[in-house]
Order: sequence, then C-alpha cells, then structure tokens
Amino acid sequence: MKHTARSFWVDSPGRGGIRDVVLPEPGEGEVLVRSLYSGVSRGTETLVFRGGVPVSQHTAMRAPFQEGDFPGPVKYGYLNVGVVEEGPEALAGRTVFCLYPHQTRYVVPASAVTPVPDAVPAERAVLAGTVETAVNALWDAAPLVGDRIAVVGGGMVGCSVAALLARFPGVRVQLVDADPSRALVAEALGVGFATPDDARGDCDLVVHASATEQGLARSLELLTAEGTVLELSWYGDRQVSVPLGEAFHSRRLVIRSSQVGTVSPARPHRTYADRLAVALDLLADPALDTLVTGESAFEDLPDVLPKLASGEIPALCHRVRYDEHD
Repeated sequence: MKHTARSFWVDSPGRGGIRDVVLPEPGEGEVLVRSLYSGVSRGTETLVFRGGVPVSQHTAMRAPFQEGDFPGPVKYGYLNVGVVEEGPEALAGRTVFCLYPHQTRYVVPASAVTPVPDAVPAERAVLAGTVETAVNALWDAAPLVGDRIAVVGGGMVGCSVAALLARFPGVRVQLVDADPSRALVAEALGVGFATPDDARGDCDLVVHASATEQGLARSLELLTAEGTVLELSWYGDRQVSVPLGEAFHSRRLVIRSSQVGTVSPARPHRTYADRLAVALDLLADPALDTLVTGESAFEDLPDVLPKLASGEIPALCHRVRYDEHD
C-alpha cells in the first residue's frame, strides 16, 4: 500500500501552496513519521519565503531534507515533531524530532530522527532546532561566571539564548529589544529587559540577534574594553554597515560570527547528534513555552506565511498543527 502525504512549498517568492506527495515504502533502517507539529522559524523561513536568500548562499542555506531550489519552487523547513508509525522496534511509536519541512508524513533514515525525552511535550519540542542554535552560540561564546551579558534582539533565537543564559551562575543578563512588549517574554524567561536606549553597558559579551544595522551598532556600544559581540543575525541579501571607526580599535573590541551549520570548534569532540540531544534535554523547562506565540493548522500555511513574513502576525515561533486525518 502506497502512503500519501501533503507538503507545503514556496511556489515563488511571496506565494506558497500545498502539494500532494506519494511516499516511498520505508526500507530497512528507515522510518515513516506522521507529523504532529512543525515550527516556522520566523527569521530564516520568512526570508526564504520572500526570496531573500543570496545566490552565493544557495548551497549553504539548504535544509537537510529540502526539495527544489531557491528562490522557488522549494520545500523548506527544519522544525518537525512527529510519531514513528513504521520503523525499527526501538523507534516504533516514539515521538521524535527531525529537521524536516512542513509535511503531513515523511520517510527518512532512522538516524535522521531523535527521540523526544519523556519530560518534553511534543508541542514544545518544535523549539529544538532553535535551542540547538543557542547551544552552539554559547559553546562559541563560552561565557564565564559573573559575566555581564546583553542579548540584543528579542526574536526566537535571541530569546532562546537569553533563556539558556538565565541558568548560568552569577551572570547579569539583559534582553534588549525595541519592542517593549518583549519585557513580558524576558520576565517569563527569568532575565532582565531594556529598550536599546536604556540598556546597561560595560558588557563582557553581547549576543546580537536583531538582524539590523542599528542593533549591531548598539551591541558594540554596550561592550566593555576587549569585549566581544557574538553575531547570530542572518541578513540574507542585505548589505550591512559596521561602525569600525572611533574607539573600535583602541578598545580592542571583537566581532565573532556563529552559525549552527557547523558544530562549534570549541567542542571538537561533540557531534551534531550530541548538540541536538542537549537542546532537547534543555526543553524540559516549561518557561520555554513562552517562545511559542501562535498556532495554526497545516492547511492554513499558504495564508499564514505571508502574514508572518509581513509582520501582520507577530511571532517568535509559530507552531503548525497537524490533525489526525492529515
């Protein structure tokens, strides 16, 4: 019996639709997964939806199970939680996370799925990919006990970083965002909050995730001498000016990039699987539920994604729900 499914595709920049799919029979070492939830990473996925991936980054930006090519048609996404319907006995019936796009069912190698710990609800597990980005960033940054830290940009990635930093002993953590409503998110995560004008300076580390020139400039201003900005923003095809004049050199400031596509070289003996397992374990904290700010049905994605891309629907992580009959 052939299994069928439906998947969401970006047909062309700014326009998406749902397509029917015939799935292959799962072979030895493969699993058939029925999706329960997937997540829309508002920064990266809406950039893909708008057609903003630079030609030079088409290869680097490919998702693990992407089909098609940028700018479209393309099937893109990487935050999927489902239940294994067919596969090895150790995985059958398990709830798993997979870096798969928005699709009702799919067949992948068993090695591509990671069991979700019993302490983590499936609804929250869609955050695993973003929390994994935060784990990698903190492996890169290596904050120390007592550090003064700001996270500039209260989006999904920035809030995930702030949530993990809230667990570090003795650190001063402040989430900085131009939107004062992010103060409620910061409170739920257990960190301080400030608008850019009111942010505390003399920071040993600033994690920048606002994807704006203004945010990057303010991040540099917040540093103490010899401090570091860890740059997590993805600017797509936009040109960005960096203020390297005035006291940048005399204060010996550092700007360092961090990107989840490579496991931090600060952890040379850790694998991608190790990193994802750490992220899933961290998701046992119910405070992270505050990062899911909306939900809609899979069938509504063609109407929802344009609104997420335009900002009509404000969101950190938008969760997609799959019904039993999907």
